[in-house]
Amino acid sequence: MSEIVFSPYSHDDMIEGIEALAAAMEAEGWRPALLVGVGRGGLTPGVYLSHRMDIQLVSIDHSAGIASFGAALVAVLAERTRAGDQLLFVEDINDSGRTIGAIRAALAVQSAIGENIRFAVLIDNIVSAQRVDYRHRMIDRSVTKDWFIFPWEAMAPRTKIAEEAMEVPERIA
Repeated sequence: MSEIVFSPYSHDDMIEGIEALAAAMEAEGWRPALLVGVGRGGLTPGVYLSHRMDIQLVSIDHSAGIASFGAALVAVLAERTRAGDQLLFVEDINDSGRTIGAIRAALAVQSAIGENIRFAVLIDNIVSAQRVDYRHRMIDRSVTKDWFIFPWEAMAPRTKIAEEAMEVPERIA
């Protein structure tokens, strides 16, 4: 395998991305009742978007792999959609689509109303297994093999970042 190409997604990129996501929703006239930051990568952009749009934020954890951290909240969120609330889930990147797919599946099990759920990401892989509603940038993983390092990830040792990149090696190979 070739060496991993690390590409920074800077703080300025993130600010630009948050503005783009907010502007896209405002242009549509769509305003969620609640933002849901998806841990870990969606928490920081979720907080920024929450402040930008003045919408409350809750967090759900998928990355820890501890089902109970998200299960109770998924039931509450599904109930909110059944009551008519619109929810926006915020992630850093829609890469393979595994996280977004898992969230959609968990919400479906709880009978969430799909029309009341949308997803926003800073980077969207156009060949992902999942589609999102709002994005800042698009990539094609069949062409772009870079591993993007977001500002909050830049604190981690490169070895840890490389380990995370290799969790799904076909993304970068």
